[in-house]
Amino acid sequence: MAGQEFGHHLGLPRALSALPLSPLTPGYAHLLATQHAAGLRHIGELFTSGPGLRVLDGVFVPVGARGRRRVDHALLADLGRGTGPAAALANQLAELHRHDPQTLRRVVLYQLIELLQDHPRGQHPDAARSLGIHAEEAAGLVAAARVRPVLDRAQRAAAESLADAWAEHRLRRVRTLLERLPRTGRDPSLGTLRTTLSRRLGHADAALDAARDAERACDTEAATEEYLRVLRLAADDRKALFSLVRIHRPRHDDRAEPLRCVLRPESAVLTWDATEPGVTWRILRLRRTGRGSTEVREVRHVGPAEGGTGGIEDRAVPLGSVVRYVALPVRQGRVDGVPLVAREMAVTPEVSDLALTDGRERIDGTWRTPPGATEVTVEHTGPDGLTAHLPCGDGRFTATGLPPGPHRFRVVCHYRTPEGQSVASAGAAATRTVHRWPDPVRTLTATAEGEGIWFTWTGGEDGLPRKGTEVRLVRWPGEAPLPGTELDASEVPLPLPWSRRDGDGDGEVLCPPPGTHAEVAAVAVLGERAVAGPTVTVEAPVPVTGLSARRQADGQVQVVLDWPEGTGLLTVSWTEGDGRTGERAVAAHQYRRQGLRLPVGRGGVRVRAVPAPRASGSVVALPSAAEAVLPPDASVAYRLVPGPRRMLRRGKPLIRVTLSSPDPSPGSSSDPPSDPSSEGTRPELPASLPEFVCVARSGTLRPRGPADGTTVLRIAGAELLELRTVEYELDSAPCPVPYTLRGFLLGEHATSVRLEEPSPATLVVR
Repeated sequence: MAGQEFGHHLGLPRALSALPLSPLTPGYAHLLATQHAAGLRHIGELFTSGPGLRVLDGVFVPVGARGRRRVDHALLADLGRGTGPAAALANQLAELHRHDPQTLRRVVLYQLIELLQDHPRGQHPDAARSLGIHAEEAAGLVAAARVRPVLDRAQRAAAESLADAWAEHRLRRVRTLLERLPRTGRDPSLGTLRTTLSRRLGHADAALDAARDAERACDTEAATEEYLRVLRLAADDRKALFSLVRIHRPRHDDRAEPLRCVLRPESAVLTWDATEPGVTWRILRLRRTGRGSTEVREVRHVGPAEGGTGGIEDRAVPLGSVVRYVALPVRQGRVDGVPLVAREMAVTPEVSDLALTDGRERIDGTWRTPPGATEVTVEHTGPDGLTAHLPCGDGRFTATGLPPGPHRFRVVCHYRTPEGQSVASAGAAATRTVHRWPDPVRTLTATAEGEGIWFTWTGGEDGLPRKGTEVRLVRWPGEAPLPGTELDASEVPLPLPWSRRDGDGDGEVLCPPPGTHAEVAAVAVLGERAVAGPTVTVEAPVPVTGLSARRQADGQVQVVLDWPEGTGLLTVSWTEGDGRTGERAVAAHQYRRQGLRLPVGRGGVRVRAVPAPRASGSVVALPSAAEAVLPPDASVAYRLVPGPRRMLRRGKPLIRVTLSSPDPSPGSSSDPPSDPSSEGTRPELPASLPEFVCVARSGTLRPRGPADGTTVLRIAGAELLELRTVEYELDSAPCPVPYTLRGFLLGEHATSVRLEEPSPATLVVR
């Protein structure tokens, strides 16, 4: 219809004679992402923010009132100065314009037509003017949007990825994309692409047929060259790729692998020798699907390796699948050499850090489960060759009741493929031997025997050497392990170094050194293995030394001793002459602050002191008790007695000395002890009493000591003990009158007998 075709009514020769069905721009997805980041509806808004954009006969922006300027490389370079998404977009367009000046107009038209076709009023020129189009070209652009076929979402995706597939020489992909686009429309560039594609695919098919003929003729070298020719033409030709993989895959007897693959818990690591400079490696992953087909995925491109070695890590490897990696050498975008093919590999990572630990009739296993495993199972094979499944928890298992001998375990990981199938790994296997362990000590008993402790036990095969088990009494340097804990024999301390003595029966009698407070444990040891047993707490207090007792004026007895180091409490007991006993617990702080006084009578007393246990329940090896024997409260009293009157004058004065004691003398046969059992232990008067000496000194001042004056009287202790009372008559004045008398006790037991002195005034003789 004349006058109705697009551009005809404008009178412009060849105006928009080609309506782009595809942008045919490599990297269009990246360009579109940068455009959206800049906030632009279409690329034309980058050049002008207001109306006036012309696109029918090239891309022009308004200049002045009626002028216009073509968008060229210089304008794009000016817009690219700066930062931000807009400058980045201008630089990308400048690079495209440098390679093909028509690309800019094609992309702008493609986007404007797409916007108008999606606009609710896209049939009206106002819609084009709202997009910034000059009013003179709005009607023509609306007509173009009406003429060009409307593309759905899948067709748009095909149109926009077409240039990338063509640039990567993926001819099979290009053919698929072109088949999705409508064949109607006025896009001669697309028609030229179809023609070129058909010609190149013909060459690829011919090379593919020649390769098959060469392979049937067993000419592997020629077949390889033809397959490589196919891949140079069509880089995504699956038939050529699979044939090359089949020809160059590693054989079972090949020791050197050109492409090495190591499976890790979360990835696959590829390494190869890359000695050719300037070669880029295209890494492909081939996977068998559940439907029997082979899926090809491109992992990545690797640039020329430094140092002659290449390597990558594939972290998106599909779990549970069987894959094979292929490294294609690429130069200038085309395959340039024989591919490196790895061995086929099942992506079923095994557990890592598998460790087995044996114990008494038991083996414990631990491991780290790889991510993605849906289940882990454990198989156990015993010395008898029987295999059974074991229950396992989160990264561990315990097999109990095992006989001695080697035991093999296989830990298998289970995975689910992308198709939903369950696949098991080959399994990580390990072997551990169960050894014979000692019979543990069940009970440990300690009994005090004077300064030694008798240890007996049950279990540990009763410690008989002929059975091979040693029961070792030890002291752990720290906290003792719980009974039944399995140990390495090298961890067990040496036996207690305490002195030993013979006992009456089984067990051991040990003499702990003074000051010991220890937790003694019994450990059963057999070869390199040991089992911890029970413990008992034993003590050996430091003995008390320096114990002495002295009577005080208030009738109590003052006890003095050397407090043993490390002892907090003493038990002080006493036995009186009449059989009465007493006991008192004395703390260290109490003794140091107040001393120790005992409320005993005037009779003889025996005082004993022993350390008290530091903890209740301890078995105490008590040392010999410290003792002090205090005789009865014997006293010697003396006084000056006036002489008796004789006729008209008084006789000479007398000195009367009297021994007083609550107990009879040793020589007396009267008053036998009331308790025969106390005979030999009851404190009595010492067999040798001190000597009594009386001295005189002129004047009324008392003599200060036995040598400070003239001796007037000397009575032996034996005499005083026998007579109890002795009177001595002063024959003549020992010194000029007035003089003063004073008595003293001399000898070994002077401190054991109390001297009762009368008033000094009564001892003055005038």
